[in-house]
Amino acid sequence: MNPKQVLLIIGGDFRQLEVIRLLAPELSKIYLIGFEDASISYENVIKVKWQRVPLHEVDSILLPIPGIQDNRIAESTFSKEKVLLTKEMINKTKPNSTMYSGIITPYLKQIATETNRNLVALFARNDVAILNSIPTAEGALMLAIQHTDITIHNAHVLVLGFGRVGKTVARLFSAVGAKVTVLVRKKEDEARVIEMGLAPIFEAALESKIPLQQIVINTVPTLLLTSNLLKKLPSQALIIDLASKPGGTDFAAAKEHHIQTLWALGLPAKVAPRTAGTIIGKTLIELLRTE
Repeated sequence: MNPKQVLLIIGGDFRQLEVIRLLAPELSKIYLIGFEDASISYENVIKVKWQRVPLHEVDSILLPIPGIQDNRIAESTFSKEKVLLTKEMINKTKPNSTMYSGIITPYLKQIATETNRNLVALFARNDVAILNSIPTAEGALMLAIQHTDITIHNAHVLVLGFGRVGKTVARLFSAVGAKVTVLVRKKEDEARVIEMGLAPIFEAALESKIPLQQIVINTVPTLLLTSNLLKKLPSQALIIDLASKPGGTDFAAAKEHHIQTLWALGLPAKVAPRTAGTIIGKTLIELLRTE
C-alpha cells in the first residue's frame, strides 16, 4: 500500500468508526465528511465540511454501505447536515480515484460513468458478503426472539432464498432448534438443503406450505410474498424481510392482512457494527494495497 494515499469517507454509520481505526495507521490522511458528532482522535484523520475538502488530494472514497439513492444524499449517523454526493465533487478528485460502496445503486453507476471513475461494490465479493451474513443472521434471530411470543426452538421457520445470506440464516435458526424450510430455485440447492437436515421447497409449493409457517425470513430482493400468499399466513406470523430495496414483501398487503412485518435493512450496523466494520476495513486495506 502506498502510505501517501488519501481516503475520503463520506457519511456512514458506526461501521465506519472501525474502518477508520483500522485504516488510520495505514494511510497518509483520512478526510471525513458528515462526522461532526463522532468522537475521533487520530492526528491524520480530519473532519471537514464538504465545501472545503481538498478533493484534488483524494485517491479513494468510501461511501455509505447502502450506497446513495437518486436523492444524492450520503446518509450519516453522525451529522445533522445534509451531505450530497454530486458529479462535480467526484470530478475534482484525482482522475484515477476509486469509489467504494457496499452496493452499486443506479445513481452511483451513473456518476461513475459520467466522471470516468472506478466504482467497487464491496458486497459483490463473496468473502465480504458471506462474513457479513453472520451479523445479519444473528440480527434476524434477535428480532425473531423480540417480536414473537414463542420459542424459536420448534418454531416453523421459512427462509426465502438460499444465497449467501439465506444459507447462514437457515443454518443459524436450525442450530437453535427451529424447523426450517428453505425456498430454493436449483436442484443443487435442494440437495444442499437436504444435506443440512432442512426441508427444501420450490416456488410452486409456497402456497401450500406457507399456512404452516410461524416466522418467514426473506432474503430475495424480488416480490415473493404477494397478497395472495400473505392472506394464507397465520395472523400471528412474523415476517422479517432482509432484502435490499425494493424488498420481497408486499408491505401494504401485509398491513391489510394484519401480519407483523419488519423490513430489517442494515442489521450488521445495528447489531454488530464493530465486527461489520472490521470486515469492511480489512477488505479496504487489501484493495488499497493493489492500487
